[in-house]
Amino acid sequence: MNTIEELDKKLSEPSDRLLQDLADLDGDVMILGVGGKMGPSLAALAQRTFQQNGSNKKVYGVSRFSDKSHKKELESQGIVTITADILKEKELQALPDVKYVIYLVGTKFGTSGNEHYAWVMNSYLPGRVAEKYRNSNIVVFSTGNVYPLVHVSTGGSMETGPTGPVGEYAQSCLGRERVFEYFSKTCNTPVLMYRLNYAIDLRYGVLLEVARSVYNEEPIDLKTGYANVIWQGDANEIALRCLKHCNVPPTVLNVTGPETISIRWLAHQFGALMDTPPKFLNEEEPTALLSNASKAHRMFGYPGVTLQQMIEWTTDWVRHDRDTLDKPTHFQQREGKF
Repeated sequence: MNTIEELDKKLSEPSDRLLQDLADLDGDVMILGVGGKMGPSLAALAQRTFQQNGSNKKVYGVSRFSDKSHKKELESQGIVTITADILKEKELQALPDVKYVIYLVGTKFGTSGNEHYAWVMNSYLPGRVAEKYRNSNIVVFSTGNVYPLVHVSTGGSMETGPTGPVGEYAQSCLGRERVFEYFSKTCNTPVLMYRLNYAIDLRYGVLLEVARSVYNEEPIDLKTGYANVIWQGDANEIALRCLKHCNVPPTVLNVTGPETISIRWLAHQFGALMDTPPKFLNEEEPTALLSNASKAHRMFGYPGVTLQQMIEWTTDWVRHDRDTLDKPTHFQQREGKF
């Protein structure tokens, strides 16, 4: 992949299992918050899936679209865009009714010092949306941050384990889940809580951050020494397939790759490919934010893009100094301050 266009095409390429799963989807799909990091490729993947299946189902993409070029790009692919600030009740209620909703709306970075906005976006707005779409299947994007830090020997938090969000961002995300859970149970709305960490493409993510540090000969802080990742295209595919697995009460699903990745090991992998020995600071703490996604793998199979493939693609991207989004994950953060 040498260009953004080639990357976008790869991210929105439907697999045979996705085509089969969505062949009989009996309604249109609306993506709320389509303007974020994952939204455009998710919408494009849904649209390409419907097109290849010969379906006339619509894909709606809703956002404030502060960058009008994103709106034009989505429309050029056949996606129906709607410009709306859904914090405003009139604009929320004006949205069309659809059978399937993917809820991507939320805020993370910049919440320290602006906590009230995080709570409104992450915990209050979900109630308004849940009321509006009480008759829809809703896949709610959440985060592995709702779990506590766990010992690396555990293999990661499981859906049946306790939550324990660290910091107000993570607490507000658990609030989002609880509000949707309330409306699911009281309105009989099928919901799935999609607990994701960490999606990557070549322009952002844990792998890019480690690779750039190695390439630029910058020391890597090992205090948070382990992480999970998944290719964004695989995360998108799972999200679409989850539309058929919403339930009352809500299904809870961890979504990430199968590996507990050592950051030290990862840096050495990049170092070998770049012929640049990595530099480190500190030693690994015994705990990290880790999720066990074996339930998702049982339901949907293993991700189509392997960790080794992601490492090789990222190495090539960094060595050729291609475009990035300049949106760090802050996966090293242990106090929940974003």
